[in-house]
Amino acid sequence: MPQDGLIGFDAVLAIVRRGSFRAAALELGLSTTALSNAIAKLERQLGIRLFNRTTRSVSLTDAGRTFVDQVGPAVKTIHDAMDIARSQQEMPSGTLRINAFATAAREVLGPLLLQFLRRYPEVHIDLVTEGRIVDIVAEGFDLGLRSADLVPGDMIAIPVGPPRRFAVVASPAYFKSNDKPFVPPDLLRHACLRIRLPNGAIHRWRFEKDGQVAQIDVQGPMTLDEASLARIAVLNDAGIGYFMESDVRADIEAGCLVRVLEDWTPPLAPLCLYYPGRRNPSAAFKALIGMARQIAG
Repeated sequence: MPQDGLIGFDAVLAIVRRGSFRAAALELGLSTTALSNAIAKLERQLGIRLFNRTTRSVSLTDAGRTFVDQVGPAVKTIHDAMDIARSQQEMPSGTLRINAFATAAREVLGPLLLQFLRRYPEVHIDLVTEGRIVDIVAEGFDLGLRSADLVPGDMIAIPVGPPRRFAVVASPAYFKSNDKPFVPPDLLRHACLRIRLPNGAIHRWRFEKDGQVAQIDVQGPMTLDEASLARIAVLNDAGIGYFMESDVRADIEAGCLVRVLEDWTPPLAPLCLYYPGRRNPSAAFKALIGMARQIAG
């Protein structure tokens, strides 16, 4: 409700507090005439008289007293809600809902989202991860997080996160017993951890080198739909896995996993935080977009 829609209610309550039209008008920053007109308009709408007025005093009628008892708490609640809304335009607070692929969320959780929460502790982030691509507006999200090639054309997108690549890895123990693959078709002779997509299809591992593209329908002992489970299996010598590089980088650097076919996994489209153009964004929304643009810069 716009503030001018509350003038009649505010006028009644101010007169009750101050005991006169003149003092109430001063409190509200109105002329006495404007205040009287607001009261008259409200009385016409209600069909009752709210005040008994003489040249020396003003008092509530019985109907007016009942009206004030009922409307007073409601008007306070509305003003409190308006104050909270205004404060969110000034100080980052409230909840931001973000929809993302799980792998994308893992990539930006530390460098962007946790850093943002440390800076703005009054903000709550509701991060929903799922494999399907959703309409973030229809589903009630403030922002989405996807690779740039999956962002709808009518959205504003900000690149975030480091460069991205796939990584093909297995444990040192696995490669003690098996030759390393040197070209993608070599994978057909290996035990590989298959990946099930959100739509139920089996993911074909994609490779590219010097303009040559290969998609391999690998075979192996397990089919999984969660990268963290596939990582555990690969670390336990179950076979070769196909991951986002960020999910296994620490394992590769620690020597727990051995990377192969690196020259067949070129850089991917960057991750983007995206959102529809919007009017009057909250302070929390503007702060997160500002931090994302800093990272992008």
